[in-house]
Amino acid sequence: MRIYLAGPLGFAEAGRIFHDAIVASLERLGHEVIDPWHLTARKKTDAAAKLPYGVRRRRAWRKLNREIADNNRRGIDGCDAIVAVLDGADVDSGTAAEIGYGYARGKKILGYRGDFRLAGDNDGAVVNLQVEYFIRESGGDIVTEIAALPAALKTLARQRPRSPAS
Repeated sequence: MRIYLAGPLGFAEAGRIFHDAIVASLERLGHEVIDPWHLTARKKTDAAAKLPYGVRRRRAWRKLNREIADNNRRGIDGCDAIVAVLDGADVDSGTAAEIGYGYARGKKILGYRGDFRLAGDNDGAVVNLQVEYFIRESGGDIVTEIAALPAALKTLARQRPRSPAS
Protein backbone atom coordinates (compact mmCIF):
# COMPACT_ATOMS: atom_id res chain seq x y z
CA MET A 1 0.00 0.00 0.00
CA ARG A 2 0.97 3.63 -0.41
CA ILE A 3 0.81 4.97 3.14
CA TYR A 4 0.74 8.63 4.16
CA LEU A 5 2.39 8.91 7.60
CA ALA A 6 0.58 11.68 9.50
CA GLY A 7 1.88 13.03 12.77
CA PRO A 8 3.74 15.81 14.54
CA LEU A 9 7.00 13.96 15.07
CA GLY A 10 9.01 15.99 12.55
CA PHE A 11 8.93 19.15 14.65
CA ALA A 12 11.58 17.98 17.15
CA GLU A 13 14.85 16.08 16.89
CA ALA A 14 13.72 13.22 19.16
CA GLY A 15 10.45 12.98 17.25
CA ARG A 16 12.26 12.83 13.92
CA ILE A 17 14.29 9.85 15.13
CA PHE A 18 11.11 7.98 16.09
CA HIS A 19 9.36 9.12 12.89
CA ASP A 20 12.22 7.69 10.82
CA ALA A 21 11.91 4.42 12.75
CA ILE A 22 8.21 4.18 11.83
CA VAL A 23 9.01 4.97 8.18
CA ALA A 24 11.66 2.20 8.16
CA SER A 25 9.25 -0.23 9.80
CA LEU A 26 6.55 0.44 7.20
CA GLU A 27 9.05 0.14 4.34
CA ARG A 28 10.37 -3.18 5.70
CA LEU A 29 6.79 -4.44 5.48
CA GLY A 30 6.83 -3.61 1.76
CA HIS A 31 4.78 -0.41 1.86
CA GLU A 32 5.60 2.80 0.04
CA VAL A 33 5.63 5.65 2.56
CA ILE A 34 4.50 9.13 1.64
CA ASP A 35 6.38 11.17 4.22
CA PRO A 36 4.95 14.70 4.59
CA TRP A 37 8.20 15.86 6.19
CA HIS A 38 9.90 15.26 2.84
CA LEU A 39 7.22 16.58 0.47
CA THR A 40 8.53 20.14 0.76
CA ALA A 41 12.22 20.87 0.27
CA ARG A 42 13.96 21.24 3.64
CA LYS A 43 16.05 24.10 2.26
CA LYS A 44 12.83 26.14 1.92
CA THR A 45 11.79 25.68 5.55
CA ASP A 46 15.35 26.26 6.74
CA ALA A 47 15.52 29.50 4.74
CA ALA A 48 12.26 30.79 6.24
CA ALA A 49 13.33 29.81 9.75
CA LYS A 50 16.64 31.67 9.39
CA LEU A 51 15.04 34.99 8.48
CA PRO A 52 15.05 37.56 11.28
CA TYR A 53 11.79 37.98 13.16
CA GLY A 54 9.50 40.43 11.40
CA VAL A 55 7.46 41.10 8.28
CA ARG A 56 9.77 39.30 5.78
CA ARG A 57 9.84 36.17 7.90
CA ARG A 58 6.06 36.21 8.39
CA ARG A 59 5.46 36.64 4.63
CA ALA A 60 7.91 33.86 3.80
CA TRP A 61 6.19 31.47 6.19
CA ARG A 62 2.70 32.39 4.93
CA LYS A 63 3.74 31.61 1.36
CA LEU A 64 5.52 28.43 2.38
CA ASN A 65 2.66 27.28 4.64
CA ARG A 66 0.34 27.19 1.64
CA GLU A 67 2.87 25.14 -0.34
CA ILE A 68 3.41 22.70 2.55
CA ALA A 69 -0.33 22.24 3.09
CA ASP A 70 -0.97 21.68 -0.62
CA ASN A 71 1.88 19.15 -0.83
CA ASN A 72 0.40 17.30 2.13
CA ARG A 73 -3.11 17.38 0.60
CA ARG A 74 -1.73 15.89 -2.63
CA GLY A 75 0.12 13.27 -0.57
CA ILE A 76 -3.12 12.22 1.09
CA ASP A 77 -4.95 12.22 -2.24
CA GLY A 78 -2.29 9.88 -3.65
CA CYS A 79 -2.24 7.35 -0.83
CA ASP A 80 -4.17 4.15 -0.20
CA ALA A 81 -4.13 4.52 3.57
CA ILE A 82 -3.04 6.82 6.37
CA VAL A 83 -1.08 5.80 9.45
CA ALA A 84 -1.53 8.56 12.02
CA VAL A 85 0.60 9.07 15.13
CA LEU A 86 -1.81 10.04 17.92
CA ASP A 87 0.64 10.56 20.80
CA GLY A 88 0.52 13.59 23.05
CA ALA A 89 -1.84 15.05 25.61
CA ASP A 90 -4.19 15.65 22.69
CA VAL A 91 -3.97 14.60 19.04
CA ASP A 92 -1.98 17.17 17.07
CA SER A 93 -4.38 19.53 15.27
CA GLY A 94 -2.69 19.06 11.88
CA THR A 95 -2.83 15.28 12.28
CA ALA A 96 -6.52 15.53 13.21
CA ALA A 97 -7.15 17.62 10.08
CA GLU A 98 -5.31 15.06 7.91
CA ILE A 99 -7.41 12.25 9.42
CA GLY A 100 -10.64 14.14 8.74
CA TYR A 101 -9.60 15.02 5.19
CA GLY A 102 -8.46 11.45 4.53
CA TYR A 103 -11.74 10.05 5.80
CA ALA A 104 -13.69 12.45 3.57
CA ARG A 105 -11.58 11.27 0.60
CA GLY A 106 -12.36 7.60 1.34
CA LYS A 107 -8.94 6.64 2.75
CA LYS A 108 -8.36 3.78 5.17
CA ILE A 109 -6.86 5.05 8.42
CA LEU A 110 -4.83 3.35 11.14
CA GLY A 111 -3.97 5.15 14.36
CA TYR A 112 -0.87 4.53 16.49
CA ARG A 113 -0.91 5.69 20.11
CA GLY A 114 2.02 4.45 22.19
CA ASP A 115 1.41 7.20 24.76
CA PHE A 116 -0.23 5.73 27.87
CA ARG A 117 -1.68 9.03 29.12
CA LEU A 118 -5.45 9.36 29.00
CA ALA A 119 -6.47 11.56 26.07
CA GLY A 120 -10.09 10.66 25.29
CA ASP A 121 -13.11 12.88 25.70
CA ASN A 122 -14.64 10.35 28.12
CA ASP A 123 -14.14 6.81 29.40
CA GLY A 124 -15.25 5.34 26.07
CA ALA A 125 -12.68 7.14 23.90
CA VAL A 126 -8.96 6.50 23.40
CA VAL A 127 -8.43 9.94 21.84
CA ASN A 128 -10.69 12.75 20.67
CA LEU A 129 -14.00 11.06 19.86
CA GLN A 130 -14.26 12.57 16.37
CA VAL A 131 -10.72 11.50 15.45
CA GLU A 132 -11.40 8.01 16.75
CA TYR A 133 -14.70 7.88 14.87
CA PHE A 134 -13.04 8.70 11.53
CA ILE A 135 -10.34 6.07 12.11
CA ARG A 136 -12.74 3.31 13.05
CA GLU A 137 -15.35 4.17 10.40
CA SER A 138 -12.63 4.02 7.74
CA GLY A 139 -12.15 0.35 8.66
CA GLY A 140 -9.10 1.08 10.79
CA ASP A 141 -8.14 0.68 14.40
CA ILE A 142 -5.86 2.26 16.99
CA VAL A 143 -2.81 0.20 17.96
CA THR A 144 -0.64 0.86 21.01
CA GLU A 145 2.71 -0.53 19.91
CA ILE A 146 4.78 -0.55 16.74
CA ALA A 147 4.90 -4.36 16.86
CA ALA A 148 1.12 -4.39 16.25
CA LEU A 149 1.41 -2.43 12.97
CA PRO A 150 2.01 -5.43 10.64
CA ALA A 151 -1.16 -7.29 11.66
CA ALA A 152 -3.25 -4.10 11.73
CA LEU A 153 -2.00 -3.12 8.26
CA LYS A 154 -2.83 -6.58 6.89
CA THR A 155 -6.36 -6.22 8.24
CA LEU A 156 -6.60 -2.72 6.79
CA ALA A 157 -5.33 -3.89 3.38
CA ARG A 158 -8.10 -6.51 3.24
CA GLN A 159 -10.76 -3.82 3.70
CA ARG A 160 -12.56 -2.83 0.54
CA PRO A 161 -11.83 0.72 -0.60
CA ARG A 162 -14.35 3.21 0.73
CA SER A 163 -16.11 5.78 -1.34
CA PRO A 164 -15.32 9.39 -0.49
CA ALA A 165 -17.79 10.98 1.90
CA SER A 166 -20.58 12.82 0.21
